[in-house]
Amino acid sequence: MALHENVQPKESIEGDGREHHLDEKDGGNDEVLVGAAPVSEINLEEQRDQHDPTKSSASATEPPSESPGGLHQQQYSVYSTNEKRLIIFAGSLAGFFSPLSSSIYFPALNTIAAALHVSGSKINLTVTSYVILQGIAPMMIAGFSDNVGRRPAYVICFTIFMFANLGLGLQNSYAALLVLRCLQSAGSSGTVALANGLVGDTVTSEERGAYIAFASLGGLLGPAVAPIIGGAISQTLDWHWIFWILLIFAGVFCVPLFLFLPETCRKVVGDGSIPPPRWNWCLTDSIRYRRRQQKGIEIDRVKQAQLHETFRFRFPNPIPTLLIIFDPESLIILVATGLCLACFYAISTGAASTFGDVYGFDDIKIALVFIPIAVGGALSALTTGKMIDWNYRRYARKRGITIVKGVRQDLSEFPIERARMEVAIPVSVLTAVLMIGYGWAIDQKVSLAGPMILLFLLGYATIATYQTYNVLMVDIWPEKSAAASAANNFVRCSLGAAASAAIDPMSKAMGRGWAYTTVALLQAAAVPFLVVLMSRGVQMRKAKAERRLRKEIRKEGDREEARETLNQSILASRKHPAGGPQS
Repeated sequence: MALHENVQPKESIEGDGREHHLDEKDGGNDEVLVGAAPVSEINLEEQRDQHDPTKSSASATEPPSESPGGLHQQQYSVYSTNEKRLIIFAGSLAGFFSPLSSSIYFPALNTIAAALHVSGSKINLTVTSYVILQGIAPMMIAGFSDNVGRRPAYVICFTIFMFANLGLGLQNSYAALLVLRCLQSAGSSGTVALANGLVGDTVTSEERGAYIAFASLGGLLGPAVAPIIGGAISQTLDWHWIFWILLIFAGVFCVPLFLFLPETCRKVVGDGSIPPPRWNWCLTDSIRYRRRQQKGIEIDRVKQAQLHETFRFRFPNPIPTLLIIFDPESLIILVATGLCLACFYAISTGAASTFGDVYGFDDIKIALVFIPIAVGGALSALTTGKMIDWNYRRYARKRGITIVKGVRQDLSEFPIERARMEVAIPVSVLTAVLMIGYGWAIDQKVSLAGPMILLFLLGYATIATYQTYNVLMVDIWPEKSAAASAANNFVRCSLGAAASAAIDPMSKAMGRGWAYTTVALLQAAAVPFLVVLMSRGVQMRKAKAERRLRKEIRKEGDREEARETLNQSILASRKHPAGGPQS
């Protein structure tokens, strides 16, 4: 059986709310998901039914309607625009707690070291351990949320986070501080991945840029805003109050989050029209589904039964995230993202020594240095998403595709990598140029206005680059958006931690100008690989799909062989029962 005879172009429906597996029944067909970005599919049931004329496929007699652009006329999500905005705004606020609890701690490091009678290097170890857990923990919670649901994942994250802050507010020993900071990181860091999971659940590719920009805003502005808050607390209150305030913030935020955030995971609620299990309901679910019934919109009981049948409670598992990291296409994007954010972390970490030594700033003035970065990042969130979505629509028009709002386009032949990279690469190069300029401006001790302007532009460029790469990751992993975000977070934190640790020794060894130039050149080194990905992205996805198809065909062949062997064994046992006469 030739492979090309069984492969048919897949009309991907992001709005059908289902995950395709060999063992899931849907309209009489067994379907195989052969690529993270829906590329192609093979109907293995039809292969078996070719020899059985009594069987027929429902999909063969009732094809889905399509728009002129090849889109299925089925809404991707039942949530209104305002509901989606509120859901993603809540996710963005939740994602703010991870960088907030990380960076709010920095201004008080010297005070805490003196209070606990330990060296500065030991206190810095609490920062390093936090960053390490910040990269690892989302790998566990993301896969869990992609299978079990976003709401249970949020409950786990904030429960751990609040108990850790309670302990940190009460402790007075270095060992307790080290352990509880790791626990605090494990609880808070998963919220960044969950925010992008909410976007993947509810938003299609054509408008994903703007939504992910807002979903990422909390996680990206945290490192810029948190030191300002931390500096104010450490100057006016005891350092324990840093953790008490985090506990209060989290408690106040969690009440409306747990009460009103609906479950959006597509393996649990499909497009949002299927009620989740009762234990996973929010306060407004009963009202929402009752109103839908009053409007004559009935629940699809068949789809509900399918989702409940395939639902499995899975413990946190890093394997889905690791598989994404080692996917060649994803690896290029992840490394480019990490190197770009390494510039951001190098600037943030080196700011204290740089502006303290060069310009004689005290702790409060150093905290204020982060304001231009925060303003540039906020402006980036307001504009970058619109540029990303505009370029997507431009490519759709060039290919004669009619975009229907809320309905997902088949990306199998669509150059989504090119549409995103045309925005990402220019701002990535701009980041490297600005980084070099910032390093030499500091090295030459120019007027303070120069570094401040460069920090504003760097805040804009780095966050614009990160947002665009983040959108592309969700585009190519739509059914595993939280796991894709966790992979992004892991690489980002790893390279960010390396840049944070290296920038000070590099500045002392080669001077600030060459230190920041080296980081910038490393970031620019990823651009040639991005150009290759931009030109060959569609081919890479097709090749991955074909490998998946061959693997699934081999699996199906093995299953058929196993069934035949089992049937023969059963027939043989009936002919020759145990203890019976042998012929």
